[in-house]
Amino acid sequence: MPVADTEVAVLIVGGGPVGLTARVLLERWGVRSLLVERHRELSPFPRARLVNVRSMEIFRGLGLAAGITARAFAPEYGRIRFRDTLYDRDFATAAMAGVDAPVPESPATGVVTSQDRLEPLLLAAADTPVRFGAELVDLAEEPDGVVASLVDHRSGHETRVRARYVLAADGANSTVRQRLGIDTSGPGAMGGFTTVVFDADLSRWCARRPAGVYFTAHGSFTPLYPEGGWAWFGPTPEDAAHADWPGLVSRALGPGADVRVEVVRVQHWVMNASVAERFRHGRNLLAGDAAHAIPIIGGLGMNTGIADAHNLCWKLAGVLHGWAAPGLLDTYEAERHPVALRTLRQAVANAQLALHVQNRRREQLRSGETVPSHVELPWSKGFFAQLGLVLGAVYRSGAVLAGDSTRAGPSGAGEKTEERTEERADEETHEESHEETREETHEDPDAGTEYVPTAEPGHRMPHLRLARDRSTLDAFGEWFTLLTPDPSRWARCAAAPWPLRVETLPGEHAGRCGIGPSGALLIRPDGHVGARWPDRPPSDATLQHALATLTGQAPS
Repeated sequence: MPVADTEVAVLIVGGGPVGLTARVLLERWGVRSLLVERHRELSPFPRARLVNVRSMEIFRGLGLAAGITARAFAPEYGRIRFRDTLYDRDFATAAMAGVDAPVPESPATGVVTSQDRLEPLLLAAADTPVRFGAELVDLAEEPDGVVASLVDHRSGHETRVRARYVLAADGANSTVRQRLGIDTSGPGAMGGFTTVVFDADLSRWCARRPAGVYFTAHGSFTPLYPEGGWAWFGPTPEDAAHADWPGLVSRALGPGADVRVEVVRVQHWVMNASVAERFRHGRNLLAGDAAHAIPIIGGLGMNTGIADAHNLCWKLAGVLHGWAAPGLLDTYEAERHPVALRTLRQAVANAQLALHVQNRRREQLRSGETVPSHVELPWSKGFFAQLGLVLGAVYRSGAVLAGDSTRAGPSGAGEKTEERTEERADEETHEESHEETREETHEDPDAGTEYVPTAEPGHRMPHLRLARDRSTLDAFGEWFTLLTPDPSRWARCAAAPWPLRVETLPGEHAGRCGIGPSGALLIRPDGHVGARWPDRPPSDATLQHALATLTGQAPS
């Protein structure tokens, strides 16, 4: 048996936004973790640019939203613009829903910001240890844990860490996923691209019409920081090793631009589109790009990974603290895998539609064809940061009591019957989803744009005002929350050993949530409705049995 140098509850592999968010969440739950990152520092590249409204809700709950917003662009940058060259007028434009302006469905607003601005804030938000320059090279699973072998890139020294669980957020080329032999499915590599970070004064073309992204016939331009800096990205040229990057960017700006370009960094990357066949292998769990590589068009990739961590970390905490059974971790894949598949389909459609607009315009310009001054985009204004995708995810698993739970009684039989039914349904959906990814990807361009708030079990609890400056979403945290217009009637219902807080739901919201004056909603720590009772509790044991079922503790 390998001798470990360090023992932790959770080993987080990967120091990007998903791994860093998981570290903050686990610390809030009182779970001892260690994060290891093979690079010697946080990435200096801007990479992901959009923190959507759902991620900002999560960061709001962690007390980080205000700091992220303070370093981000103003809301008017929450827009994309299509131009022939950067100095031409827009021939099309679209807003990023939930970013360019507040939406009534949320107390938070998404922001345009660079990943290298987000990551330092996440790193500073927790005190648990981090090892940069430490690369995972091997895994050995044991009955009660996992032993990971790490190599320090500075010293070459190898150490071993024993963890109860491994949370792998180590990117699209995940070492953990490869070591576990987990395959992926989907379109795969969609092409090689290059990002060039540069300094130049482009204000005379962009200051009065700001945007988070400018799509042009010669690549895409993005402002990096409110105080300055730009990036260009486009297909990697054939002879990249000898490319004249300042010249390439200058030419991409358009003939006659006469702009001095100072290149700061160049990064080559592959746009991947795939989903792992499994998100769990024993005590190893995949999250973020390790679980799903989402094309960047539409800003869905990083945000989907942050939601993964939000779903997973409370479940890990419950198992490690003893108020949840290990089987609760099975619901992570059951809930997040279908979301990843749907998001992948839409992101691929996003990329295809955006490229179609660019390519069609380029062909018209090359042929000398008269081009229209305005083009109707083949999608609705909610195309980017689609609220139906980011706020409308629905979970179906054993961690949700389907329907209205008034039949739940002391025996727990009602809950267990529903749980088994949901598990069977999810297994069927899971198998169908795998088949879908093997087919050519097609998606309605408006799919996912519409979000209809509902308090049905499995859905994200809608944003409703509990007080002038307090949302229902502000009531959730490192605990389950019981929302009810009549707290006194539910006070008899025991909740130990589960962490629970009872919040008064204003009576005017009860009908919108599908409950009466004595009904209640049980909200999971990730803000999704776990159970709903339209009327008063059937018995004093109702709540306890619901919590036992949701956390896998109910007798079989």
